[in-house]
Amino acid sequence: MAKGIIDLIFDSIFDSEWKGRHGEQLTERKLKWIKFFGRDGKILRNVYLPKDNGETSEVDIIFITPKGIFVFESKNYSGWIFGDEKGVKWTTVLPNRHKNYFYNPIMQNKTHIKWLKEYVGKDIPMFSIIVFSERCELKKVSVFSDDVWVIKRDKTNATVKRICDSKPDVLSEDDIDNIYNKLSGLTNVDEAVKMAHIEAIENKHKTPGSSYRNSDASMDVVEQCIYSESVEVCPRCGGKLVLRTAKRGANIGRHFYGCSEFPKCRYTRQ
Repeated sequence: MAKGIIDLIFDSIFDSEWKGRHGEQLTERKLKWIKFFGRDGKILRNVYLPKDNGETSEVDIIFITPKGIFVFESKNYSGWIFGDEKGVKWTTVLPNRHKNYFYNPIMQNKTHIKWLKEYVGKDIPMFSIIVFSERCELKKVSVFSDDVWVIKRDKTNATVKRICDSKPDVLSEDDIDNIYNKLSGLTNVDEAVKMAHIEAIENKHKTPGSSYRNSDASMDVVEQCIYSESVEVCPRCGGKLVLRTAKRGANIGRHFYGCSEFPKCRYTRQ
């Protein structure tokens, strides 16, 4: 389970947001190879789906094909991965035996698919694929649903091919174009939409008594949060939250949590 020198350098140089985006790019690259080998389809990344409460749900990657829509949730973690489709928290175990907890990506993608169906149509088949980095090991992951797959990134091509070979065509070229055109406008959102998405997650995450168990609408609350058994983690960038004391301004003398990545990340919490 020990990391190689490349992984250690990778972790020390790049922050969690960059690694997450990089993982999405690598998954997208795999899908482009599928298209190259004759699998029809259109790819979209970072789709901000509208919810009925005015907020958004961000989907990492969507692959629209004659078979239906593949909805990808990309996780660029290292270490051993433990998880169960029905469990709210999954676990990564690092080489030093430190455990980090993160929200069940199957549940997370289930929420994405819910809002995607609301937007493009509930009758379109959708396939939920959770893609982990090759840098991790899926040590014990239990999946029960027929339309859910949890894989490492190097299995993307084979998994999509196997699904396509087993499913009938349900979407025409015009259908694919129409869905693509409808969703593409949700990828080119301005910074205000992106910041509102992050702020909504942060606000719900720090609300006393809030729980991501309560409803589908609240499942995105911990979309970008990782839970550690020994430290609190910044929901914006993944850095550690450090207890600090305000030294100036109206709140002088008061304690607050600030991100250890300051000034690169300016997240704070009372």
